[in-house]
Amino acid sequence: MHLEPPVSYVSPPEFVTKMIDAGESKIFMSARDALIRAYMAGAILALAAAFAVTVTVQTGSALVGALLFPVGFCMLYLLGFDLLTGVFTLTPLAWLDKRPGVRLSGVLRNWGLVFIGNFAGALTVAVLMAITFTFAFSVDPNEVGQKIGTIGTGRTVGYAEHGAAGMLTLFVRAVLCNWMVSTGVVAAMMSNSVSGKVIGMWMPILVFFYMGFEHSVVNMFLFPSGLMLGGDFTFGDYLLWNELPTVVGNLVGGVTFVGLTLYATHNRTKTPHALQREPGDPVGAS
Repeated sequence: MHLEPPVSYVSPPEFVTKMIDAGESKIFMSARDALIRAYMAGAILALAAAFAVTVTVQTGSALVGALLFPVGFCMLYLLGFDLLTGVFTLTPLAWLDKRPGVRLSGVLRNWGLVFIGNFAGALTVAVLMAITFTFAFSVDPNEVGQKIGTIGTGRTVGYAEHGAAGMLTLFVRAVLCNWMVSTGVVAAMMSNSVSGKVIGMWMPILVFFYMGFEHSVVNMFLFPSGLMLGGDFTFGDYLLWNELPTVVGNLVGGVTFVGLTLYATHNRTKTPHALQREPGDPVGAS
């Protein structure tokens, strides 16, 4: 008997249904699971950021660091962990689609749990990496640690020096960031093979990192770490001139340019027979 090989590419109407299914599953996830998955996602992405900065410093090439950074995003997605940027895009679709039992309060609950988990995971890695960069705070930070401190200063005080124009620039960079990052989340749903998922994720994540866009979870590592490593800014600077505007910009970018556009054109206009979920996609991942 001849068996047809599995089709790797998933069509847009099919992967949009996967997006809605994934959003629904996150809303009904237990607090325990949401926190664990978010904690691990924040930690893995933080390690990838530390890795990318290390590569950039040691090679002198920001492009090489950006080319390698997506390894962290691919790992956390394939392991079924959740980033705030991903749930910003996916969970509202289940509410918009009027899935049974899905309420706005459930969407907001998921966002809150994922924010807490991501921050805890990223902060854990920030402490561990600060220890490695300073021999347990017994010496000055090494070259990589100094670079992280500089990043934190430039992307808080650097924005503040420009006032409202700096705030607008920060917000726009956050919007552009989650346009790309959420495209990476969706791209992983376009294929049923691991290699296809990885290739799909790699491209937009490379774009976001190399362009210096603002990612709320990456920044949960860079800025607390920068404070530990001598960065010339305060925790208040970090919240006001980076993290909080970045969270809002990430939300707007993911919902507007990815979630709603795909939903509007591929879900609202689908044919009745078009959508069946394919096996092999980790619905809990983002």
